[in-house]
Amino acid sequence: MIRSFRNFIRLLKIARTLARHNAIEALEPLCLPKFLVWALRQIEPAVPDGTLGTRLANAAVELGPSFIKFGQALSTRSDLLGPEIAADLGRLRDRLPPFPTEQARSLVESELGVSIQDIFAQFDDQPCAAASIAQVHYASTKEGGAVAVKILRPGIEKAFSRDIDLLLWVAEWVVYAKPAWRRLRLRESVQTFASMVQVEMDLRLEAAAASELAENFQDDPSYQVPTVDWARTSRRVLTTARVEGIPIDQVQNLEKAGHNLDEVLKSASRAMFKQVFRDGFFHGDPHPGNLFVDGNGAINAVDFGIMGRLDRQSRRYLAEMLLAILTRDYERAARLHVQAGYVSRDKSIEAFALALRSIAEPILDKPASDISIGRLLGQLFHVTETFGMETQPHLLLLQKVMVVSEGVGRSLNPDVNMWQVAQPLIKDWINTDRKPETHVRELVTLVGEFIQRGPQLLGDAAVVLENTSQILRSGSSRDVGARRREAWMWLAIGLVALLALRGIID
Repeated sequence: MIRSFRNFIRLLKIARTLARHNAIEALEPLCLPKFLVWALRQIEPAVPDGTLGTRLANAAVELGPSFIKFGQALSTRSDLLGPEIAADLGRLRDRLPPFPTEQARSLVESELGVSIQDIFAQFDDQPCAAASIAQVHYASTKEGGAVAVKILRPGIEKAFSRDIDLLLWVAEWVVYAKPAWRRLRLRESVQTFASMVQVEMDLRLEAAAASELAENFQDDPSYQVPTVDWARTSRRVLTTARVEGIPIDQVQNLEKAGHNLDEVLKSASRAMFKQVFRDGFFHGDPHPGNLFVDGNGAINAVDFGIMGRLDRQSRRYLAEMLLAILTRDYERAARLHVQAGYVSRDKSIEAFALALRSIAEPILDKPASDISIGRLLGQLFHVTETFGMETQPHLLLLQKVMVVSEGVGRSLNPDVNMWQVAQPLIKDWINTDRKPETHVRELVTLVGEFIQRGPQLLGDAAVVLENTSQILRSGSSRDVGARRREAWMWLAIGLVALLALRGIID
């Protein structure tokens, strides 16, 4: 009760902020009392300032760090908000006034356990970037290395914890008020957002993500990831090599520097393909402010707080579904959705194929350079209500990444689609993935893992047999027939486990 009262009061404060930005309609799903909505509307300005998505973005900035991040996360939910609002929130930039340098220095010293002067030859007091969770200062090490030092905002964990509790409460209330929205998995989406933010607030995890991405591209000079300085990194401080270059969307500056824009676009397309399909580990926030082109024409990425993962099976389905839709094989695309478990098997394949045709044809009829795979995925999510398709959080992040990447590609050359560059690579990857030797390798890996677990299985079987013996000896007053049936069940499980183990080892 106390939690509900506290969150309701906070919700009213948020509603007042939304009203000041003429965005009170965003609260309609909460089914608030009509008199309360009427009172809030009296606060709204007479003339709206921009689209609803723009007004929501402005309100998020006023509400603070949690809501800026949440607005960015919501930009992946075109199924919930519609493509226009989602696109507006996707342009929400994560910029806030910096916190005092004294606090930044104090945090670095307390986290690393030494004074600034002992670990840095020089430390810039003015941050080069300030966002909702952290800010970045340039510095130089004693060894002469140019580095960037990312520092978490003071008290950010407590603020996010309070706001996440509110968002979970709101998600519960919306599902209660509108049971049909249960399929949207709002609570799960908030929990996914909370997990994402928790990762962002442990800079050691961001350092690990940067290290993994760097390993994946260690043989590709066209895509670079800054080296992590682990000796100067902790939970609240991340130090990496400093990135020098031109932001990837500053086309005129790139041309003045002598860069070939088509080559930059090809590098970006190949990097996207490799991250999503080859590795299943991709940069979750590749907006232009996080991508720089260095003097050699290589793309340098920064900010690895948000990363996405796709298992091999999801990558396989995604690649084949996209190619099926692009080649207008809608029945195959529909069957792949069913095989992947995205659509229930009791739904009509023919009807779903027709729905896919209805959303894909208007997009595919455009010139090849205008086809947006990100928008196509976004439209796909709009048919989920009809076919009971549950939200797939990992695909939502991927859809957002695709939209942002396509925007970057069009800024470099509006006549070339980055997916035109990547499509042959995807086809080759699918053909390789279909080869028998690929499946044999996967099977060998699986069997190897199973054999490694052999002793554990044997131990489990011994426990099962011991449980069986205890049940048979039990002096319980339970029905003897019931005890015997339970004993036979455990014995059968034990025999199956032992036979499976013997078959694998032999």
